[in-house]
Amino acid sequence: MWKSAHEHILKLTVYEPGKPVEELARDLGLREEEIIKLASNENPLGPSPKALDAMRRTLERAHFYPDGGGYELRGAIAERLGVARENIVLGNGSNEIIEFIGHAFFRPGDEVVVARHSFAVYHLMAQLFGASTIEVPDPDFTADLDAMLAAITPKTRTVFIANPNNPTGTMVGQEAIDRFMAKVPDHVLVVFDEAYHEFLDAAPDVLPYVHAGRNVVVMRTFSKIMGLANLRIGYGITTPELAAVLQRTRQPFNANGIAQAGALAGLLDQEHMDRTRELTHEGRAYLEREFTTIGLEYVPSVANFVLVKVGDGKAIFEAMLRKGIILRAMGSYGLPEWVRISVGTMEQNRRCIEELKVLAAEGKMAVKA
Repeated sequence: MWKSAHEHILKLTVYEPGKPVEELARDLGLREEEIIKLASNENPLGPSPKALDAMRRTLERAHFYPDGGGYELRGAIAERLGVARENIVLGNGSNEIIEFIGHAFFRPGDEVVVARHSFAVYHLMAQLFGASTIEVPDPDFTADLDAMLAAITPKTRTVFIANPNNPTGTMVGQEAIDRFMAKVPDHVLVVFDEAYHEFLDAAPDVLPYVHAGRNVVVMRTFSKIMGLANLRIGYGITTPELAAVLQRTRQPFNANGIAQAGALAGLLDQEHMDRTRELTHEGRAYLEREFTTIGLEYVPSVANFVLVKVGDGKAIFEAMLRKGIILRAMGSYGLPEWVRISVGTMEQNRRCIEELKVLAAEGKMAVKA
């Protein structure tokens, strides 16, 4: 039977997640509390205390199905962003919003335009629905929106713009976005993936394009700044018409009730988000200073991670694993010489740097003279 599956499914590339703490503990016989995970851009502070309280209360109602329409959470998101509830679509992580878009709009033979070094899931979702991915070079690891515009053809259905971009940590500014949006054809859906939006001090604003009724979906998540990655909860912001289409593609109860409760409480805990942002800025600045001291090339980041060139990325990844530190090798992104390091607590950041300095002293990394 398995041989009769659709050919594009059999050829589908499998997403490679960050190595779980539990798996490394089993592999090396370590205690989980000894391991530092700096691989998946998670919040080192964990969830908001208010979110934890809300989730505990909701556990007592675990025998009931959740609100399938996510009325309260969608309303709170809408109020915060100055849009209507009808503009909001909830997803099992913002990744699921990408899948909704694929269900609604991708057909075999369609094209999806992405920056070369952008989030891998865009390509995977295009594959899933039989569409082709057009990768556009990204000079200095930053999306070139003019080149992406030039890559659009009559077959293009969607352009994905991650801003800030994962895994590079770079951002395109308002001027480039506005120039792109002034020329993008009406048959193209533009998706702005803003998973790291809340870490920015001065973020570009693309919501006016939603208000103007343009073919735009803005994706955000509770996984990063709010520390709710385990719950898989995210959302899309778009026009009521496009939202109604995307709603038709989702499974009933795709956003579970515990996740909705945690997200709602976390959304209202500005203090926790501010602490996370401050910790991120401090830790990112520390990592970048230390990379310079060691002699490692890196891509200046505005997100909660830094892409750094180490020579043999897989070898450094494995060497750090043996020290109980999980980084993210970038071979699957076509960057075999690089690793991505998430910002942790300052204690975790210092331990990571200490171990990298040991590897550099042993001649195991490509440092600049």
